[in-house]
Amino acid sequence: MNAILIKLFATALTLSQVTTRPDAVRTQFDPAKDGAEVVAILRDGCAHMRKSFDIEDINLDELISTAMEDPSAVAGDNAPKILHGLDLTELNTSYKQFCKGENPANSPFEAGAVIAFYNNAVKDLPSAEALRDIKLPSASVILDAAGKPYSETFETHGRRLVVPISGVPDLVQKAFVAAEDKRFYQHHGIDERGVIRAFVGNLASPGRPAGGSTITQQVVKNLSVGDDVTYERKIREMIVASRLERLQTKPQILGLYLNGIYLGRGAYGIEMAARSWFGKSVGALTLPEAALLAGLPKGPNYYSPDKYPERARERRAYVLSRMKEEGTITEAEMNTAMAADLGIKPPDAARQDSGFYLVDHLAREARTFAGLESLTNASYTLRATVNAGLQSAVEGALQEGLATYERGTGRARYEGPELNLSEAIKRIEAAAPVPEPAAEPAPAPEAQKGSRKAAGAKAPAKSAVQPTRQPTRQPSWQRALISARPPLYDVRWPLAVVLQTGKNGTRVGLPDGRIASLEPGRARGKLQLYDAVRVRLREGKGSPRADLRVRPTVQGAAIVLENRTGKILAMSGGFSYPLSQLNRVTQTVRQPGSTLKPLTYLAALNAGLQPNTLVMDAPVTLPPIGGVGDSWSPKNYDGGGSGATTIRRGLEFSKNLVTARLLQGGIAQKAPDSLQRVCDIALEAQLYAECERYYPFVLGAQPVRMIDLASFYAAIANEGARPSAYALEAVERDGRPVYSHPGKAPVRIGSADRVAFYQLKTMLQGVTQHGTAAALSGISPYVAGKTGTSENENDAWFAGFSNEITVVVWAGYDNADGVRRTLGRGQTGGHVSVPIARAIFQAAWANGVARTPLAPPSPEAKALIADLPIEPRSGQRVAGGGVIEHFRLKGGQVADTQYALVPRDTLYAMRPDAEDGDYGNAEDGADVAGDLFGNLPGGRRTTEDPFAQRRSAETDDPWGLRRDRREEPQAWPGRDRYGQVNPVPFGSPFDDDGGSRARQRRRDPDYLFGDDPGY
Repeated sequence: MNAILIKLFATALTLSQVTTRPDAVRTQFDPAKDGAEVVAILRDGCAHMRKSFDIEDINLDELISTAMEDPSAVAGDNAPKILHGLDLTELNTSYKQFCKGENPANSPFEAGAVIAFYNNAVKDLPSAEALRDIKLPSASVILDAAGKPYSETFETHGRRLVVPISGVPDLVQKAFVAAEDKRFYQHHGIDERGVIRAFVGNLASPGRPAGGSTITQQVVKNLSVGDDVTYERKIREMIVASRLERLQTKPQILGLYLNGIYLGRGAYGIEMAARSWFGKSVGALTLPEAALLAGLPKGPNYYSPDKYPERARERRAYVLSRMKEEGTITEAEMNTAMAADLGIKPPDAARQDSGFYLVDHLAREARTFAGLESLTNASYTLRATVNAGLQSAVEGALQEGLATYERGTGRARYEGPELNLSEAIKRIEAAAPVPEPAAEPAPAPEAQKGSRKAAGAKAPAKSAVQPTRQPTRQPSWQRALISARPPLYDVRWPLAVVLQTGKNGTRVGLPDGRIASLEPGRARGKLQLYDAVRVRLREGKGSPRADLRVRPTVQGAAIVLENRTGKILAMSGGFSYPLSQLNRVTQTVRQPGSTLKPLTYLAALNAGLQPNTLVMDAPVTLPPIGGVGDSWSPKNYDGGGSGATTIRRGLEFSKNLVTARLLQGGIAQKAPDSLQRVCDIALEAQLYAECERYYPFVLGAQPVRMIDLASFYAAIANEGARPSAYALEAVERDGRPVYSHPGKAPVRIGSADRVAFYQLKTMLQGVTQHGTAAALSGISPYVAGKTGTSENENDAWFAGFSNEITVVVWAGYDNADGVRRTLGRGQTGGHVSVPIARAIFQAAWANGVARTPLAPPSPEAKALIADLPIEPRSGQRVAGGGVIEHFRLKGGQVADTQYALVPRDTLYAMRPDAEDGDYGNAEDGADVAGDLFGNLPGGRRTTEDPFAQRRSAETDDPWGLRRDRREEPQAWPGRDRYGQVNPVPFGSPFDDDGGSRARQRRRDPDYLFGDDPGY
């Protein structure tokens, strides 16, 4: 028996059962015993068909014979591929056997072969009950902090918003029924007349075969048995559809259909389609809008109003005419709707191409805090804390900063274009009308990510520039560029297409149709025609110019946190989400380097030391804790030391030695006890769950999460009140609240008081004024912070804050392969991360965040603080001039701790003399020490900027174990590194650069004669 004939009879056996005995459909027959029953079923089915066609006054015999008048035309070379090999004589004989009651001697029918095929097709048949209880994958909508649509989260084939059938206007329902299944309310799942018409039409008309499926069958195909173009699928589809009709009402089935169907622009279901095409809910659709959507299921791409507006108009007119035939609308309403504009909104108008890491984080918070198993098993509305404009700007600043670092270090490598548009341009130029489709399946999953379940919830935007209404006026390269789907869909640099290379220069086309000259940089001589590359535009007079941007291999991350509330305003967990979904803000830990030093200074200030307390910036060795392990001898980043310096300057210039020496009596009497107090603050600040009790901890040796570091710096801005970072504000479903973020006030870090936190804040402002983050000096009235660099420049950090927000930036290479890769000599937090942070602060102020000078102390702290002028280098209080320092009051008096760690006698013993006298005219020696730190002879004070020599120097640190990188020997003041007397000591207290200005000589502290002629 012919193979195609076997399949046709197996399908006919199915159709006969579901139409004549729907309550007793058999899914297994015995090939040896049930042949006679199969013949009887087929004859019953044919009789039922003839009766059905008689109702419409159609002669089935004539319909069949007409199709078979010219068998050669049907089964010849022009016949559909599906019919090749079919003997129509056998088909005609079989038709007479089952439909005309004849018993031909040469019947080709073999019951056993048909039964075998049928049994195999219905094996493991899906349950219709599963469709009754199905929960359609849904999209959840994410609103930004302003309440505007920001993003969506959905699974593949699941970008839908489920709406009850009661919420779909009757006009919309009737439009789809008229277009897709006019007998929907009469048949029982299978429209036998439609099936026969499709079969006969396929015999008589070569081309793409028609299906004849009802709305119920389409529901089963889309949600149960799949869309394979096979007889097996058709058989399974008809049986399940017949059973579904007995389980659910017509409105319920229509609701499944309207919520499950694909309608273009990535939208599944009528509600998402209404929003995507018209920017409104289904309940607000007009007649022409409803008719346009009802025409799309047959071919969402073929009839796409974006690509083929005329086809869309014709299809809409067909639907309107069908509605008029059914009496749903009047002729006048039909004519008015046909004349109406298509009225579609620009694509992706409400969908973003940023925030993928943030949306992933929202999904995790929804599971943790709201108890939602998935954001795709129902349609939720999530209210997020994200500032949409700032989020895009943060991603752009991070991407540009990382690329700038690699260009500057020579590490940038051009690995080829993101894609090439040659084939797409050829297709556009050679495009010809294609046959009208009988139906069109939903698109395959987009290749941005394997599953959309955790993806930032939206398909990438095609381009920042929307297609025009008249695409034929656009050059083919522009149309290809606009419709391109770049792999790195969240990269902020525009995509451009190469239109010219060679001696006359390189020129690229932009999405808006302009043509720019390109500086190819690393890609010189490697670009090909129609390569799609990323560029940065330089607007100016004349035609635009562009610079090539190459994807870097270095990674980075950034977060912007609102200090008072802990709201995450922006978050970027890496260079690009498609490259890596790892969120480096929340899912990784890295050594923070000097960004952790404020913990130690906070502990020292809370212990009573003042910002002007002097500390020796000189080599120190701390013995093993508990006598176990090795001693610890840290070094500064530059390998040197500057002698006695204030605590403030130790932090501003990130001195490792100063930080380490604070453990020797600056916090507690013994170094292990000091370390414990620093650890106590770290644990209370929730920087760590457990503190590693080893000395390099104070220099940032223990890895930390970026989000936790941001909360700590926000606490500094808040004078010790630590907020809990969060991004999920509320969750709703169908307008009902599911979750609301509890309005928690920041928790105070009790291990340090408000005075210590405020003093620390002013010291961190000094970092941005003239310290390791001096690149921020232009905005230092508004920003304080700290740079950080881990050992061997593996990590570069900046953590800082204004009154309103905290910004943390990290840059470095991933360690996924177990190898730690350095950023390179000199690539510190101040050099790599500070420029990115500056751009982020500027973007925050441009996107609604207030720009205000750093706040004075709170009333509680102000009552315990006195503002007094000091000489900045020595920390000595002066009667006038100098700079203002903020002193803690104890018992109403300023606690004088300037010499608590470095006795005056030590300073005098180290003091170099001029040749003919002493300094100034101090009366009691107390002021003499001050003269040694910047006063000129005769009581004159220098007006020179005390910080000028270090303004551009990055003195950030490793965690204290590197070798001295200077060629000069490192030495304790007065001796060289070998312990020998050094008459010109390196690292004297009189030169921050480690040099010396005069020979050292012994000096009597009681010497009262002020006859030095000059310094």
